[in-house]
Amino acid sequence: MAIDKRFIGREYGPYSYTIGAEKLREFALALGGAHPAAGTPGEAPAHVSPLLHDAQAAKAGPYGDLIAFPSFAVVFAIRPFGSAVADPELGVNLLMLVHGEQELEFLDVMRPGDVMSTTGRIANIYEKAGMEFVVVTSESRNQRGDVVVKGTWTAVIRGS
Repeated sequence: MAIDKRFIGREYGPYSYTIGAEKLREFALALGGAHPAAGTPGEAPAHVSPLLHDAQAAKAGPYGDLIAFPSFAVVFAIRPFGSAVADPELGVNLLMLVHGEQELEFLDVMRPGDVMSTTGRIANIYEKAGMEFVVVTSESRNQRGDVVVKGTWTAVIRGS
């Protein structure tokens, strides 16, 4: 059954997420390939920027504090996408869903203590090659109201 195009424009959120310094550090170290040691993420590999994990080095850096690894935004910015594909009114068959694509546009850095508010909307619903596509756009703003991240998320629902 085709997803009804009348849902284009449906909005989700706002969803709030407070960025924590330790979460940023753990994320950067995990992506950088650090090995857990004694219950901690371990020490950062040399190729991981200290701006992402070393509070002292980051304070002396250009941003004055730790900043997030860019893809950390997925932690909070994907929420409207998840809400849309799980919306029972759309009737998406989650067993046939594959995450097709995501695009993120970064307009500012993310810092510890930032309270991100993310909203999203269904931007498009279409069919192609026997599959259905649901495209959700999102926008995440910090506590000052500045847009920090814009996202485009595409779900592909394979035919049965």
